[in-house]
Amino acid sequence: MDASYTIPFLREGISLILSQWQALQMAIKNEWGGMESHQKCEELTSTLLSYFSQSKAPHHIEDLENILDENMVLSFNTEALDGSIEQVAEQLMILYEDCLHGNYETKLVLI
Repeated sequence: MDASYTIPFLREGISLILSQWQALQMAIKNEWGGMESHQKCEELTSTLLSYFSQSKAPHHIEDLENILDENMVLSFNTEALDGSIEQVAEQLMILYEDCLHGNYETKLVLI
């Protein structure tokens, strides 16, 4: 991945996907993570960006699901049991793969 060119697109895509995730947005709106809920969402964005851009190991959807699930539980005291974690992880993998191939016009599915 050409980090200097791809990372801004990846960050924007991650932010967009998270902004469409209803479970996360409800947790932020209701401050289930406390007054720092917006900051915790930014930290999740950074964590996901690091996972994709700094890890040399292969990326697996199960790892993303674990990151998302753990973040929801630890940061927002929320368990998303609606299948949205899997959907978000899938969207993130599609975004990452598209960025790797220079496709920066991914069509995101609302979650």
